Amino acid sequence: MNDKIREHLGSKIVGIAGVGGLGSNCAVALARIGVGKIIIADFDVVSRSNLNRQYYFEDQIGLLKVKALKMNIFRIDPHIRIMVHNQKVSSENLVDIFESADVLIEAMDLASEKCSFIENAIQQWPEKPIISGNGMAGWGMNHELITTQYGNLYVCGDSISEVSDEQPPLAPRVGIVANMQANLALDILMKDFIYSTDE
Repeated sequence: MNDKIREHLGSKIVGIAGVGGLGSNCAVALARIGVGKIIIADFDVVSRSNLNRQYYFEDQIGLLKVKALKMNIFRIDPHIRIMVHNQKVSSENLVDIFESADVLIEAMDLASEKCSFIENAIQQWPEKPIISGNGMAGWGMNHELITTQYGNLYVCGDSISEVSDEQPPLAPRVGIVANMQANLALDILMKDFIYSTDE
């Protein structure tokens, strides 16, 4: 990877609300490209049912997701700073957790939580980019996974498919949307990058 790009990204901060299928995979993608600091917030523990789509392992079942994810990222790059918040994100703690983030990733499970997070974040930081994931259940339908922009809010996914017994959340589509979120975050973080060949 280009040293100048890595140096640029090393000064950036991304906040991720929820580290399940979307959040854990997005965090790993951001870690691999060298984002300097990643803030992660979640209150849940790793369970066996998570392993089909989340970036955790058999021997981490029962661990707090934020701690397990920090361990996994450190195995990729021990120099990345991981700020861990083992708590449910709410309007009361949103600012304390994510104030310093350059970009916010919404990766929560419930529609009500997603809406609440987005509404509170937009109200608090009208200019801060927010990247949400919505509609990734089932399989196939690659052409329906798109990014839609509403001002500083970006929504990745098909915005249609809801999780059900017939359409469970599975690694391929969840992973695609998580990486769409990471790729979009990278695009935003690189907007102020100036490449120069001057020594």
